[in-house]
Amino acid sequence: MNRPISITAIASISPLGTTLEEAWNSYLDIDHCFIQKKIGGSTDWIAPLSEKVAAEIEALKRSDANYGNLDDSVLYALFASRLAIEKAGWQAADGFGINIGSSRGATSLFEKYHGEFLNGGKVSTLSSPTTTLGNISSWVAHDLGTQGPEISHSITCSTALHAFLNGVAWLKSGMANKFLVGGSEAPLTPFTIAQMKAMRIYAKGNSSYPCGAMDLKKVSNTMILGEGASMACLELGIKKNTLAVIEGIGYATEPLVHNTSISTDAVCFQRSMNMALGNTDPDDVDVIVMHAPGTVKGDLSEKNALDKVFCNKLPFCTTNKWKVGHTFGASGMLSVELALLMLQHQKFIGTPFDDYTSVPPKIQKILVNAVGFGGNAVSVLLSN
Repeated sequence: MNRPISITAIASISPLGTTLEEAWNSYLDIDHCFIQKKIGGSTDWIAPLSEKVAAEIEALKRSDANYGNLDDSVLYALFASRLAIEKAGWQAADGFGINIGSSRGATSLFEKYHGEFLNGGKVSTLSSPTTTLGNISSWVAHDLGTQGPEISHSITCSTALHAFLNGVAWLKSGMANKFLVGGSEAPLTPFTIAQMKAMRIYAKGNSSYPCGAMDLKKVSNTMILGEGASMACLELGIKKNTLAVIEGIGYATEPLVHNTSISTDAVCFQRSMNMALGNTDPDDVDVIVMHAPGTVKGDLSEKNALDKVFCNKLPFCTTNKWKVGHTFGASGMLSVELALLMLQHQKFIGTPFDDYTSVPPKIQKILVNAVGFGGNAVSVLLSN
């Protein structure tokens, strides 16, 4: 099947807000979304939802007796999915598919139930069904009333773009004509942050921009965790409400050398980007939204891969992690959202670490990257 595939809607809940207008206005502001907060035994930088947005999640939790037992990662997915479906004009009768993933899953509930077990040797009846990874897509399907296929998965930080990839595959196979894809993450918990700090990749200090994502001059790791969810509606064909067309998609995995690392020149990214480009001339790509997690080696290895693929004519590069942090499994779709906003407004959003003496005169093709622990990369090429 060679029919084009469109993104007809995208919606998210994140530190940027809950609407595309809020997200765009936040991107136009050079300030970041980080605060310092005590979680567990230490005070660390985090990128949480605003109080207003958190209140909306609480209202959602109270709207159904069953929802009060769900992890925030599921509630975020429910919230963003409702927004996306409404924008796309989809109905339950359409039988659309769902693929929503998460790197960590029900983080808060896992820590809560494990604490109960350590203290009393027993856990709640719901400790198992509410912490299985599959309950994200299952509850979204329940909430939206769709009868299509539902898939949940975890492929670490490239989870959302792997969901994107799966949705494209289902549409191309002819087994579906609409697919809701995305990722959700609620990782702002003591144990999760402690894990990142144990790897010595978490941000320290009080600089103006505590997360130096895409700052290639930094000498220490600056990753900061954020929370949120982002969902996109994929459809066969070009529609009246098409936001962007999927020009290409690529994927690759490197042999594991270390549990967290990829090669110094990110071979996985080179392969995924080349696959996504296909027959497209690299010179035709206007912008790249990098994965750039804010670690010294992670940012540099992706830049080395870009140099290999694009040689002497590197497109304008950006990332949003300096602003919203790393949302793990949701991060790739939040990067897609940034790409769609730049295509819509025909305005490049850069980082504070590059003076960008020039900007792209037009934005017609954007490449979006994501990668997770172990070098499982996905690249998506979008055009307007």
